Amino acid sequence: MPGVPTDPAETECGNLAVPMEEMVAATNPAPAGSGDAAPVPAAPGRIGVVGAGVMAEAMVAGWLRRGLVQPQQVTCSHPRPERREELRHRYGVEVVGSNASASRAASIVALTVKPQMLPRVLPELRGTLTDDALVLSIVAGASTASIRAGLGHSAVVRAMPNTPAQIGSGVTVWYATPDVNPGQRELADLLLHALGVSVEVEDELQVAMATALSGTGPTYAFLFAEALIEAGVHLGFPRHLARTLVWDTLRGSVDFAVQSGEHPARLRDMVTSPGGTSAEALAALERGRFRTVVGDAVWAAYRRTKELETGTSSAGGPPTGPGASGRAG
Repeated sequence: MPGVPTDPAETECGNLAVPMEEMVAATNPAPAGSGDAAPVPAAPGRIGVVGAGVMAEAMVAGWLRRGLVQPQQVTCSHPRPERREELRHRYGVEVVGSNASASRAASIVALTVKPQMLPRVLPELRGTLTDDALVLSIVAGASTASIRAGLGHSAVVRAMPNTPAQIGSGVTVWYATPDVNPGQRELADLLLHALGVSVEVEDELQVAMATALSGTGPTYAFLFAEALIEAGVHLGFPRHLARTLVWDTLRGSVDFAVQSGEHPARLRDMVTSPGGTSAEALAALERGRFRTVVGDAVWAAYRRTKELETGTSSAGGPPTGPGASGRAG
C-alpha cells in the first residue's frame, strides 16, 4: 500500500516513515462531495493525551482531520524532547514532558501509555483531573476498576482499537463505566469514530474478548499474508510480485465477502470445486489443524489480556478455552 510503512521498525514511536496525517489522507481520502457534508460537531474543552505514541498520534491526526478539535485544544505528553518537537511541528499541538501537565484541567484525558507503564503513570495523574473529566483509555489489559482506583476518578471509557486505526480504517470496541454520562458517551463515540468503526459494548469483558479478536486480529492477518507471500516466492514468483498478488487477493476477497453478505463457509464452498485446487489446498490446511491453531491463538491472546488485567504472568501449558476444539463460529 503506497505510503504505508511495511517495516515494523518504522511504526515505533517517533520513527514513522510517513507522517500520520499523510498516511490517513493517502489511504482513506475524503469522499467526493464531502465539502458539502454537514459539519462534524467539535469536541468541547481541552484534550490531554498521555503517552503520545503511534496510536495516540493516529487519534490526534483523526480528530484534527475531521475537525473535531483545533490544535490548541490538544496537549500531548512524551518523555523524549525530539518526539515532542515532532508532534508540535506536524500538528501544531501543545507538547509537554510532564504527564500531569497534560491531564491538568483537561475535559478529556486520553491514556495511551504501554501497559507496563500504567502503574507508574496513574499516581502522576491522580489529583490532576477535574471532577467532570472523562478518561479515555486505550491501554491494553487495563480494566476500568484498576484505572478508577489508580486515579480516584470514576468516569472512565476503556477502548481497544486495532492497527488499521492508524489510517482511519480500524475497529474500536469500547465500554463506559456507569459514571460516564450520556454526553460523555456521545463524545467518546465521536472521538473513536475518527479511528474507523466504533462499537460500544455493555459488558467490559467483551473489550477483553475484542482485544484477542479484533485488537490482535491484524497480527493474524499479517502472518497469514506473510505465509502466502513466502509460499509464492517458494513457487518462483519475484517477491514484489508475490506481495502484489497476495495483498490484492486478500483485499478483494474481503470486499467481496462483505458486499455479498454471505457466510464465509458459503463463499468457501462457492470457490471449491470437487477434486480441484481449492479442495486440495483446504485438505492440506485441515491436516495442519488450521482452525484449531487459529482458535488456540485467539484464546492465548485472550488469556494474556486477562493476565495483564490481574498482573499475573503466563504459565504456559495447553489451551483450556473453547478455542481448543478448533470449532469455527
